[in-house]
Amino acid sequence: MKIPKVIRKFCPNCGTYHDHKVKSAKKATPGSAHPLSAGSKVRQRARGVNRGSGNKGRYSRKPVSARKRTGRKTTKKTDLRYTCTECKKTQTQRKGIRTKKLEIK
Repeated sequence: MKIPKVIRKFCPNCGTYHDHKVKSAKKATPGSAHPLSAGSKVRQRARGVNRGSGNKGRYSRKPVSARKRTGRKTTKKTDLRYTCTECKKTQTQRKGIRTKKLEIK
């Protein structure tokens, strides 16, 4: 799907129509999604060492969902950000469209 770099749309902050720069939002990494939950792996490891039972193969295998691949979608929804050229405020896309490839021209 091809999208222009600049789109003229309504800016809710200005209250008028202006040109908006289009940018695709970057995918969040597992660490950035929950930055304070990194200690859980360390805590699990310590518990296994203390009790002598190990982690029951929890970290040596992928999760079941990754092994089975059932119900997996082939496309991702677009996550676009529109930045107003006048007030420099950013709005998110209301409803994503399913596409395999997104090209901003």
